[in-house]
Amino acid sequence: MKKTKMLKKNYEFKNVLSKGKYFSGNYIESFIKKNKNTQRNLLGIAISVKIGKAVRRNKIKRLIKENYKNYEGNIKTGNSIVFLWKKKVDTKNATFKNIKQDFNIIFSKAKLFIEENNEENIDIDN
Repeated sequence: MKKTKMLKKNYEFKNVLSKGKYFSGNYIESFIKKNKNTQRNLLGIAISVKIGKAVRRNKIKRLIKENYKNYEGNIKTGNSIVFLWKKKVDTKNATFKNIKQDFNIIFSKAKLFIEENNEENIDIDN
């Protein structure tokens, strides 16, 4: 998580949850808010106590962090992102593959992927 800093304070979470845009996948919900002055992303993960005991909640957090780490180089910077696990979804569905599919859905809906234009680098004259 080189380009990412974690959200820790309650007011930081409230700011993103109230002013951010909502995006949803099959298992994960996310709120994404643009930051004007930062060159890094701010990441927050909130799992409700109603989801399960601490072991299950921490497992979900670890899976989300690991998936995010894989996508970190491919998404735009300057955003605050909060991920929430859907309450109606069973925690048995918390697999690396399912979370990865949700990240693809969420980041493509939010248009956060960096688009690389390789056409500019091609020299036609040679």
